[in-house]
This record gives sequence, structure tokens and C-alpha cells, in this order.
Amino acid sequence: MHNILIVDDEQSIADTLLFALQRDCFQAESVSLGANALSRLRTADYDLVILDIGLPDITGFDVCRSLRQFSQVPVLFLTARDEEVDRILGLEMGGDDYVTKPFSPREVVARVRAILKRTTSKPAHAEEEILRYEPDARRLLVKGQSLDLTTAELRLIEVLTQAPSRVFSRQQLLDAIGASYEVLDRSIDTHIKTLRKKLRDAGAGDCIRTHRGLGYSLELS
Repeated sequence: MHNILIVDDEQSIADTLLFALQRDCFQAESVSLGANALSRLRTADYDLVILDIGLPDITGFDVCRSLRQFSQVPVLFLTARDEEVDRILGLEMGGDDYVTKPFSPREVVARVRAILKRTTSKPAHAEEEILRYEPDARRLLVKGQSLDLTTAELRLIEVLTQAPSRVFSRQQLLDAIGASYEVLDRSIDTHIKTLRKKLRDAGAGDCIRTHRGLGYSLELS
């Protein structure tokens, strides 16, 4: 049974989510403060965190930033604002999805299931053979053959393969390339374009997906 932590100071919302998740056979509990959430997450195992951005002590973004220093547990953000900058910032902080209040509890449960499916399921054997990154050797294998990549392309594929289906913003990918590269935000598009062509020519297909206004993800299915 998956264990979910809800972090929201509005008790009515927390209770609604607890009921919806438990009815759908999840184990769930809630806290109202970001500091308490971080304490729980350091000492207990959770499969996913539903995290409100507007907490009374520290913001949900700050909670997620601190969380990513010791855990890669999936995070679903909740917020009362529906602004693109918040969605992008949430992804840059390491969030996996985003829901705007007011929301349907059934939608939240569906998003939870979708996140858990893509973060806990193992790729099929055939998919593993088509595309495999070997971090120790710092090389990408496509159908068993090493692909000739630039240093920047290797750093990009290293990040993308760490979390298949997760959307990485352009800023996150710029950070992956490294501060020594004096590049503009849109130059990531050029790197992705050439990387896509190399993957396609090697037989990996169109496995890098564009999320307009948000960034890119690696899709293995």
C-alpha cells in the first residue's frame, strides 16, 4: 500500500484529501507545517507528498528545495494561484505535477496514481535494451551501441534518464550543462534538437518530448 503525506494548513482540504485517498486504498496522513513535513520525511518512508505552496511557516517551494537535498520522493504541488511562473518554479524546485485550488479530490487521486505509475514502474526489457545510460562509463547505449555525444549532450541525457517522464525546465537543463557554458536559455533547444536527431538516427525514436512553456522530458514508452 502506497503511503502519502499531505502538507496543507487548511484542515478541511487535508481531511477531504485524506478521505479520498484512503477510500482509494492509499495510506495517508497530514501535517500543517513545512517544518513538520521535513521532519517526517527524514524519519519515515513516503511514496508521494501532496504539498501546498502557501504554508504558514515556510513556502512549499522551500520545503521541496530542502527535501531534494535528501530525497527524490515525488511531489504534487497544490496552490490557490494558477500562474505559469508558479508552475515553472514548482518544476524547477523538483516537483512532479501541479494542481490548482479549487480542485476535484478525484482529480488529485488520479494525478497521484499517474505519478506513482511513472515513478515506480520499471521499463520493459525491450525498452531497456533500446536506450540505456551507463553513468560510470559516462556513455549512452542505443540498442547496445555507444552513441557519440558531446559533453553537453551527455550531461543532458544523464539528467533526463535519472527521472523518465519527469519534466525538466530549461533552467534545470542549463544547470546540468554547467556554469562554464555561457549559453542563453534558448540554446537548450538547439542541444535538444541535435540530441534528438542522434537518438532518432540511432534507432531510439522520438523519445524526448517537448512540454510547451515548461521544458522537456524523456519518454521510454
